[in-house]
Amino acid sequence: MSLDFDRIGDRLGQLEIELPSWGFADTGTRFGKFLQDGSAITIEDKLDDIAEVNRVTGACPMVAIHVLWDVEDPGKPDSLVEAAAARGLRIGSINPNVFQDQCYKLGSVSNEDPAIRRRAIDHLLDSVNLGKATGSDVLTLWFADGTNYPGQGSIRRRKQWFQEALREVHDAMPATMTMLIEYKPFEPAFYHTDIADWGMASAMARHAGERARVLVDTGHHLPGQNIEHIVAFLADENMLGGFHFNDSHYADDDLTTGSMNPYATFRIFLEILQAERDQGRLLPIAWMVDQSHNLKPKTEAMIQTVMTIQELFAKAMLVDLEALDEARSRGNIIDAEECLKSAYATDVREALGQWRAGRGLPADPMAAHRESGYQGKVAADRIKRKPSASSSYA
Repeated sequence: MSLDFDRIGDRLGQLEIELPSWGFADTGTRFGKFLQDGSAITIEDKLDDIAEVNRVTGACPMVAIHVLWDVEDPGKPDSLVEAAAARGLRIGSINPNVFQDQCYKLGSVSNEDPAIRRRAIDHLLDSVNLGKATGSDVLTLWFADGTNYPGQGSIRRRKQWFQEALREVHDAMPATMTMLIEYKPFEPAFYHTDIADWGMASAMARHAGERARVLVDTGHHLPGQNIEHIVAFLADENMLGGFHFNDSHYADDDLTTGSMNPYATFRIFLEILQAERDQGRLLPIAWMVDQSHNLKPKTEAMIQTVMTIQELFAKAMLVDLEALDEARSRGNIIDAEECLKSAYATDVREALGQWRAGRGLPADPMAAHRESGYQGKVAADRIKRKPSASSSYA
């Protein structure tokens, strides 16, 4: 089986992958941070790193920003927009933060205290305005709200407060903006999480309004969850809004995409391609990455992720959907599965390299990045600005 880029090249080229600013900063676990000499310190550093990924892949022109971490003055975002544009980038999704401040330890929009609920909603409204000012058309919402112990809170009342808050925020959005509601089964709320699964997120989106959709984080599922089933269901209901791509071995490990179960990611892409074929249109999906590179070099990890997504998407496009449907119609389970396995077993890397070269990009993005010496240069600069770190570039 070979890649027919006359057929799939344009679709692959439409795959713009938004990178998260926070994916380039020092991260760790709940026990502490693991420092890297070359990790980003400022938003300008983050933009530089994302521009480097975009330079070698040509697929990442958008940056997701976290309001409290990236925007010094949300009321004056011009400098951020200009800094991104100077690097060939544009602002992607706006990510509010209603989990960091101490007042939110018992919840944000579902807090028993109406003053705290109001503070959280006002921050979400400020984030909508930031989106307007930066040209962003996506508001991405993730909440840590939940409880740790039975009896700690009223689950039904918290649900109602969520519905009221999301409706208010939705009504304040411009017509060009989409609200994406993320879900997570646990952590940091270990008894119950207010938006714990795709069904709850979908219900919240319907309560919020017509421009609200569900965001599927591929790591936010319990072990054994059939994620492509969720994707197919949401796509058919016109409720699939976007992805946060990563991978996990246990649950929410935030590992690099495809590092644990690439066949699962391939199957997710196949469900999307089948839905697009059946609906006769490209699904309006926000393709985003959300990973924590505790140990991998930040920029290399992102390049590896983008290359992996492109490879798995190309493999999914190799599936002969007509042959698959024909095998299904005959009840031939073996032939149907072989349609998937044959496509997945195809090594697409060389063909992708030729496709990139034809678009004026490096055939091997990782090699081009390493040959540029970019990482050593930025590490030499950033290590001087870090309060404490052990240089590996000495």
